[in-house]
Amino acid sequence: MGTYKCCFCFRRRYRWTDAPPPDDVRSLFAHHSGGAATMGADGLRRYLESKGTGAEDDNSEAAADRLLDQIRHGQRGARIPRVGRPLIALEEFHRFLFSDDLNPPIRRPQVHHDMTAPLSHYFIYTGHNSYLTGNQLSSDCSDIPIIKALQKGVRVIELDMWPNSTRDDINILHGRTLTTPVSLLKCLRSIKEYAFVVSSYPVIITLEDHLPPDLQDKVAKMVLEVFASILYYPDTEHIKELPSPEDLKGRVLLSTKPPKEYLEAKAGGTIKDGDADPNLGKGAGEDAAWGKEVPDFKTEIQSAKQEDDVSEHHRDDDDEDDDDDEEEQKMQQHLAPQYKHLITIKAGKPKGTTADALRCDPDRVRRLSLSEQELAKAVVHHGTEIVRFTQRNLLRIYPKGTRVTSSNYNPFLGWVHGAQMVAFNMQGYGRALWLMHGFYKANGGCGYVKKPDFLMQSDVFDPKKRQPVKKTLKVKIYMGDGWRMDFKHTHFDQYSPPDFYARVGIAGVPADSVMKKTRTIEDNWVPVWEEEFAFDLTVPEIALLRVEVHEYDMSEKDDFGGQTVLPVSELQPGIRAVALFDRKGNKFNNVKLLMRFEFV
Repeated sequence: MGTYKCCFCFRRRYRWTDAPPPDDVRSLFAHHSGGAATMGADGLRRYLESKGTGAEDDNSEAAADRLLDQIRHGQRGARIPRVGRPLIALEEFHRFLFSDDLNPPIRRPQVHHDMTAPLSHYFIYTGHNSYLTGNQLSSDCSDIPIIKALQKGVRVIELDMWPNSTRDDINILHGRTLTTPVSLLKCLRSIKEYAFVVSSYPVIITLEDHLPPDLQDKVAKMVLEVFASILYYPDTEHIKELPSPEDLKGRVLLSTKPPKEYLEAKAGGTIKDGDADPNLGKGAGEDAAWGKEVPDFKTEIQSAKQEDDVSEHHRDDDDEDDDDDEEEQKMQQHLAPQYKHLITIKAGKPKGTTADALRCDPDRVRRLSLSEQELAKAVVHHGTEIVRFTQRNLLRIYPKGTRVTSSNYNPFLGWVHGAQMVAFNMQGYGRALWLMHGFYKANGGCGYVKKPDFLMQSDVFDPKKRQPVKKTLKVKIYMGDGWRMDFKHTHFDQYSPPDFYARVGIAGVPADSVMKKTRTIEDNWVPVWEEEFAFDLTVPEIALLRVEVHEYDMSEKDDFGGQTVLPVSELQPGIRAVALFDRKGNKFNNVKLLMRFEFV
């Protein structure tokens, strides 16, 4: 029962009631119980087998008995004395289906992809400026964001290294901004402590190096001291093929390019790729609010082409690169020998055009970095070359410099071209980051997702070609619950219970991307929608299912009620409980939806 203001003198009372099981749940129960009023272990086992889901580790009678005990008591692992064999009624079967712990929408959290291929065969969970707590211009630098990223499964951590004020030690900060520094040693120690808490697969540290040789030598000593035997580095200067995630389990790798930026900074040089220019106001508020939709990458390509027409500032193939390349070669000989030896994945741009940058060398592999804008320009004429390059080499995409609020971009342009390291600001909360969180729920959340076969075949995939529909995903959203436990009764509306609606859709290539909306259920904490949607998928291998719940507000912006993003490739068919998350990606305690997934 909830009491709400009606006017100055009166109050209205609303009775809170639980919604009955949907008709589809009743039909399932009747079918697998043989029409009886209760279901035993045999019926539950038959249901689990029909959905391809085992009761815990197997479909044995004993496992079904244990699951029945958990259903009856509403929690995992419950042990109760009982006489005879356990039975459940319809309401308990409904409670089981509505438990995101017992009946999750995606596979159990375990690694199931082949992890023995070279690193270039995987999408890798990648952070950008991993040390920043907020915006790119004035926020604090800390090891806390690094720890949080590793706890979420991020496998690539970026550190920008600069000399401290006395030039005898190394600070981590965003160069030529007002960000406050944190020491390199503190960051390295935190990485070691938390690197393998969530995933045992390798952590790659990408270093933006602005140091003179004497401090590079100090970095080498710090790295060896902190990581000791878990630091991996090759015996040869160049490697022909990257090791596999399985071979590198429990290891830390370094990736960087020669430090030409340090000399440029001493001479009052230019801002490094991706650094935020305080004078660039355009796009500063872009994607700042959670409510802004992620643009499809066709729009981003068109936008990049238009910018290219009016500005040559960020061109990949202009004369400036020739100067940078000569400077890079000059600085290579000044690298501290020990520091140079510790770099496993070498980065940088070769001399010449974009086509030259994407040319593969059979005798060595490397990492190439492009901004989101540079990628959008490059795919117009070099899409298949990018896909071919990423079959052996690593491609890192990073946010454009105008994203001073730490917003993010559409990651699918990088993924569909095979880019392994699509780097995101992990503190840039919003729809784009929700996609990243959802994508890396795949493969047990280990931070490595095997690229689909079509990106690795010799007949190179052309992302510009329209693909045929491979499968159709049918999604039915029955109901939602849990807000009354996780929110105050006046959180959404001072005068009545909330008016919830859901948005369901697909994020992926432009042909697949769409969002659909249910009707609004008024004045109800337990909305029942019972609506079904169908989504045709041309590239289901990388598609994501998006689900959001909002509370309709007639006079103001609709309130946020929760969200989740799930990899389509991992969805389990059947009726499932789908837990919702807040804006920052933290799971609500109780808020969830009852949904059904079917592939046709």
